[in-house]
Amino acid sequence: MPARRLQLVLCTVLLAAIVAPAASASQLVDRNATAVHLATNRNGEALITYRADGTLKHVLAWGAVNAIAPNRTRPQVKLKLDYSGGYGKYHRDYWKTFNNVCQPYDGLPIAWSVTVCRSTDGSYWALQSWQRDLPDLGVAPTPVQSAWELRISHWTGDPAVLTVETDWAYRRYDHLFGTLTYDNTPQYGFRSTSSGQPLDSYGRNIYVDTFDSAYGPGWKRENSFLTHTNTGAFCYGFFAHQNGSQRPPGNGTKYRATVEGPGVTPDVMWEGVAPGPYSQVVDAQDNELIRALHDRTCKPN
Repeated sequence: MPARRLQLVLCTVLLAAIVAPAASASQLVDRNATAVHLATNRNGEALITYRADGTLKHVLAWGAVNAIAPNRTRPQVKLKLDYSGGYGKYHRDYWKTFNNVCQPYDGLPIAWSVTVCRSTDGSYWALQSWQRDLPDLGVAPTPVQSAWELRISHWTGDPAVLTVETDWAYRRYDHLFGTLTYDNTPQYGFRSTSSGQPLDSYGRNIYVDTFDSAYGPGWKRENSFLTHTNTGAFCYGFFAHQNGSQRPPGNGTKYRATVEGPGVTPDVMWEGVAPGPYSQVVDAQDNELIRALHDRTCKPN
């Protein structure tokens, strides 16, 4: 069950453009932001105020909510981001007169949360921050790779559901498997590079971290891999690394997995302990769960 390593090319969103280009991720706002504040108004807009690179910034977001099911011909929904704080849509000082109607959040817990609120129309807005671009196999990150991404989401109802189970591959290797669903629908893309980088707006990578492993103490990035087309399933074994890698196996005492939410819904995260010593009884039960995935790649063993 080999993983496909994802090699991301960072793009800069700090340009002086009025509206973020379509090529940037719909949820990504900035990197290494501090003093973050979120406001919403009655027009279905959100205003993000923060500091980055020594500058106070105001970003207006609008134009999308939730997500649509994977579709080969229709693009996924995305937010519009105005890095002038409203000049492109209204006037230069729009952010100064923004009437905040943010109310206390009353939904499900949000992972990696910076701030979350409920707007007057009943929809939720959230700002999350996590290190999406860490290198695989516990390699020490560069300053660029270690950046904390500030990401915005806008949704109603429940976020996506990331289900992860732990067992063993070939009775000796720690193994993770599960599914990503939204609105009871599997989430997946249709096209990707050979290294696992999505080539459409539906593909979703599962970013797996390992805790207190041979890579060192604390959390380290193990790998990232796509959910499978049609099923939204995934599986990953902590095998000895191939292709000449000098890195040790990354099995740890705990694991966590994070994935970007579909459309403009929140990113979701799972965390659990390693499966421990092999158990034939537990393995047999988990093999039935793997069969229930009806996925050609993820098979019981």
